[in-house]
Amino acid sequence: MPYHRQMRQTQFPINFSIRGVRCRGVAELLHRGYRLAVTHGNGPQVGNALLRVELSAERAPELPLGVIVADTEGGMGYMIEQCLQNVFLRRGYGQIEVVTVVTQVVVNPKDPALMNPTKFVGQFYSEREALQKQQQGWVVKSAGSRGYRRVVGSPMPLEILNRSVIKQLVHAGTVVIAAGGGGIPVYRETDGWLEGVDAVIDKDRASAVLARDIQAHDLIIVTAAEYVSLHYGTPQQVNLTRLTVAEAQKYLDEGHFPAGSMGPKVEAAVKFLLEGGERVLICDLDKFVESLDGKSGTWILPN
Repeated sequence: MPYHRQMRQTQFPINFSIRGVRCRGVAELLHRGYRLAVTHGNGPQVGNALLRVELSAERAPELPLGVIVADTEGGMGYMIEQCLQNVFLRRGYGQIEVVTVVTQVVVNPKDPALMNPTKFVGQFYSEREALQKQQQGWVVKSAGSRGYRRVVGSPMPLEILNRSVIKQLVHAGTVVIAAGGGGIPVYRETDGWLEGVDAVIDKDRASAVLARDIQAHDLIIVTAAEYVSLHYGTPQQVNLTRLTVAEAQKYLDEGHFPAGSMGPKVEAAVKFLLEGGERVLICDLDKFVESLDGKSGTWILPN
């Protein structure tokens, strides 16, 4: 039996978090002897929370972005946690503990990404509204034909602050939901004092760091694509079922994987494997179990 594994999930929409349909993949991993940490995205939820902050601006204090990330991490963690508990109950797994850890992730306060923010968050604005937001201290950039949006930094995650307790829980057989939405970015002052950062962390990068920090064997990245592909969306598309880390890095360098889609996932896979991981699976959420059996998905290995 595998000792413990790291699983990373994409965003859980509310409907199947409650119904439990797609949480069955996690139950299947437990059935196969895996020990699990689960992560998730939160982009739309952060956007909705930012909208609520704007709509209540004259009646309630503005919430920092880091607090909004924490709020959505906790709220979505609750939904996933309950979903898993219900699926485990239906399968007769007994009292498997599931817990959500609202996770702080250490970043470098001098990360260049914080000096030149590029990550779009929140709503679209007209040019007049964008100018008003800039006067309030926001950085706002054109988002194409739909208007303007706020941009924030997306620094590289360096370490999971809560890694020791997450590792202990996973080793004990608890299913841990952690680093949701990339986690809450924080940095250390020279005396060790912690401060939050108004930024967001890429969820794939954070998942790779979490997997490394809890010494996971495997990283499983579940997305909307069945395979990692070359020339994706063209008549020349080639689906890849197996890659070495060197091949994955080569294709990354050649620009085969766009930054807004498969790029961060392959980048996370490479990082995890170079830092001691054993295997990475990138697969379609709807073909998760088939991918575990080698019938779908892309496995990336050290060599």
